[in-house]
Amino acid sequence: MTKTPILQFGTSRFLQAHADLFVSQAREEGQEVGPITIVQSSGDASRAARLRAFARPFPVRIEGLINGARVQKTITVGSVARGVSTSQDWAEVARIFVEEAQIVLSNTGDRGFAARDSDHLDAFDQSMSYPAKLTHLLRIRFARGAAPIQIMPMELVPNNGQVLKARVMDLAKADPPGFRTYLDTGVTWVNSLVDRIVSQPIEPVGAVAEPYALWAIEDQPGLIAPCIHPAIQIVPSLDQIEALKLFVLNLSHTFLAERWLWSNGSDGRLVREMMEDLSELARLQALIINEVRPAFVAAGLTDAFDAYLETTLERFANPYLDHRIADIAQNHPQKVARRMGGFLDFAARHGDHGDKPILSRIMMQHRETV
Repeated sequence: MTKTPILQFGTSRFLQAHADLFVSQAREEGQEVGPITIVQSSGDASRAARLRAFARPFPVRIEGLINGARVQKTITVGSVARGVSTSQDWAEVARIFVEEAQIVLSNTGDRGFAARDSDHLDAFDQSMSYPAKLTHLLRIRFARGAAPIQIMPMELVPNNGQVLKARVMDLAKADPPGFRTYLDTGVTWVNSLVDRIVSQPIEPVGAVAEPYALWAIEDQPGLIAPCIHPAIQIVPSLDQIEALKLFVLNLSHTFLAERWLWSNGSDGRLVREMMEDLSELARLQALIINEVRPAFVAAGLTDAFDAYLETTLERFANPYLDHRIADIAQNHPQKVARRMGGFLDFAARHGDHGDKPILSRIMMQHRETV
């Protein structure tokens, strides 16, 4: 059986078109990385066919714009050696974790880190959260000799590596001091930020994705890059990248949702259709240039902002991507608070005290609903 230095928790189409694809392309270039064992941690029986299909290469179709030119191509991903399930194959998952894994990836959904009643049980239980399952696996690894390991969560949580570490340390607070020391010094907990729109699955395994992709990894002593790839950036801090994503891309999405809700709020309009509407495009550009850009100028990020905005508008105009405004508009008041309210705080913190009439008006309208 092939040894797999990368153990991945999560079977999502995002991971298939992101980390799995990057490692596959790196292997094709001759890099000695991977392969990957994929772990289904949810126990969802309806995904059994997907899990079995990971034993074979699968397609990822890239569709979108690169520098204004339309791109459609299919890439075969061959970095995955096998798929296993925590509900059916726990002993094998533990064996791979102890004997093979050097890097652990995860993308377990919006509630992947959320605590559950079963998390504090002494024995493994399938209903446990991912952090609790990880804690049990780390206990087994520690008992077998405590080899170092790198944990790289990819969930969309700020400081995700440190958040996951804190959850595991809390679950291990009654464990012997030696194990807690191992968690603190023998395990490398990595913060990262991922970005790629993956629009639809290909059954039983595979995905359709946009050309743009990013895996920003915060550097630290002892960090091991999962592979070398153009989409992977090792950076001293994620702060700049997080600000650009939240206050340019995400804020723009929320502004489009606000416009959609104001005008109708019931049709199936797409992001690219709003970009094709010259009046809506002009409103978005005016907001970003007049109210958002000055804060990034004040923060010394003018060049980074301008380049990122150009890329963002091209992503929004992707002619192949059916990105529904109705989906973006879910939990709209909370998104207004985090993206627009957070931006106003960011601007003030960096010395930009200029008028923000549109953002301020939207914030005022939603102040009572958050």
